[in-house]
Amino acid sequence: MAFTTQQGRTATSLSEINVTPLVDVMLVLLIIFMVTAPILQTGVDVQLPETRTATETNPAENVVLSISREGILYYNSDVVNLFDIAARLKKDMKSPKDPVFLRADKDITWKSIVSVIEQVRGAGFTELKLVTKPFVEPRKR
Repeated sequence: MAFTTQQGRTATSLSEINVTPLVDVMLVLLIIFMVTAPILQTGVDVQLPETRTATETNPAENVVLSISREGILYYNSDVVNLFDIAARLKKDMKSPKDPVFLRADKDITWKSIVSVIEQVRGAGFTELKLVTKPFVEPRKR
């Protein structure tokens, strides 16, 4: 498409795409996703204890029971009553041999952990895995 200037000359229109606004929007979206991705992974704020024998696992596709610092019990990211765990596990799990992951805050009492383990075992599930984070040696100067 051509335009005529005031001097009578013919000028063509600028047909290039201005990518600066596109790059700005993409950078903002990238920052938003980088900030929200770690929050969406766990859903429950639990300070895991550190162990030297921790192994990498991905409990995201399995059932994860979490006990928060306040003693609130979560089934994946939903708050659940202790006595409802067995029914939900039987409904959601395909086999009693499938692993159930237990994440407990490092400051929670052992009594809370044992009561959850008792409910899981009472429902017939034998594969219970305790989730910890790897121990990091402090740097020596």
